[in-house]
Amino acid sequence: MFVLNDNTINPADLSARLDRVLSAPGTHRYGLHMRNTGAALSSLLHLREQNAGVFPIHADIPPETARAMAETAGCDVMLSDGLKQTPLPQAGPAPRGGILVQMSSGTTGAAKVITRTWDEIAVEVESYAAFFTASAEMTPVIACPVTHSYGLIAGALVALHRGHVPVIIDSLNPKYILRRLREVDQPLLYTSPAMLHTLARLLPKEEVLHAVNTSGTVLPDAWFSLIRSRTTHFFQQYGCSEAGCVAINQNLQDPCDVGRALPHVTLDAGRDSGPGPVRITTGGRGIDTGDLGCLRPDGMLVFTARADDMINVAGLNVYPHDVEKTVMAVPGVQDAVAFRVADPHSGDRVGLLYSGSATEEDLRRACLGALAGYQQPGQIHRLPALPRQANGKISRREVAAQYSTPAKFKDPVSA
Repeated sequence: MFVLNDNTINPADLSARLDRVLSAPGTHRYGLHMRNTGAALSSLLHLREQNAGVFPIHADIPPETARAMAETAGCDVMLSDGLKQTPLPQAGPAPRGGILVQMSSGTTGAAKVITRTWDEIAVEVESYAAFFTASAEMTPVIACPVTHSYGLIAGALVALHRGHVPVIIDSLNPKYILRRLREVDQPLLYTSPAMLHTLARLLPKEEVLHAVNTSGTVLPDAWFSLIRSRTTHFFQQYGCSEAGCVAINQNLQDPCDVGRALPHVTLDAGRDSGPGPVRITTGGRGIDTGDLGCLRPDGMLVFTARADDMINVAGLNVYPHDVEKTVMAVPGVQDAVAFRVADPHSGDRVGLLYSGSATEEDLRRACLGALAGYQQPGQIHRLPALPRQANGKISRREVAAQYSTPAKFKDPVSA
């Protein structure tokens, strides 16, 4: 059972129809594209029980684009509203059943097709539920897409595994989300960082959010401080498309402390000598995340940067978060992102976008007082708002392509 907005839904109600219309679902890979969230999740749960292959596609994606995505993902059938089935052309006789298909976010390059078996996901769900003891008695309120692993696996599947009745909200209206949170006993909100920030700003002064979970990106310091001040229980989880959730922080006090490893995985990263590549081992398989971080002696994984976001200035590493943290502390700065700009003399320089009322001179004064010479922004651009995605992420690669101005720098590089 689950609740969709204000209505209770029993997935079994759709199972009889699915049994009638689907032929040998365990041998197929379905592109699941439905506007009806209740029917989509019920269909996915049924297909999982039948060990079918499933690629859930967000409802807002146009049908032709969804079809092209499904073909790229190796689907041989599109399943859409009304349980309509549409055969898809196939490139070959590859095995199709028994998996969940997801697309990587694409913020660091072209989106990739990721497949995981239902058995692998079952291990993740059991490990997540056993490890995340702080949320054991809470009711998940999932205000993010259940077509994505965050809302689907960590939110819905873990809740159902625990015997809870999750509340799924497919409205982006923050006032409605706040109302539903007030109506649920011990709600644990799964949503995007951007929505958490919006809710914290809209929340009446006499209220706090009972519990929230964030994932997908390290929160900007200003967002984190506001959400932390308006929340009783603040959680964060970390993972990647290839492995799912691998770490949880059950008492978030610093946005870079992304969590401790779940029992079914082993994490490796930098130690006392400094940040190093974050590597996940699960099921005998090693996965390079593309992240840099450190493992503290207490097992906490501390995120430093994406490896391809690091800025190499004359052989010295600059981590964007160090620059952003300094800038975000300046009064009048609302948001900031540091990025790499090519420089023929030093290799890279630091570029900076920000929004807010502070002046460029205010930012340069703060950076000169807190950062080394090689960390100083060579270019600063002020925008009305930064180009963040709905989940709070920002593509530094796209920002650099649009806003960097090669060979035009304010200050020389010096250590």
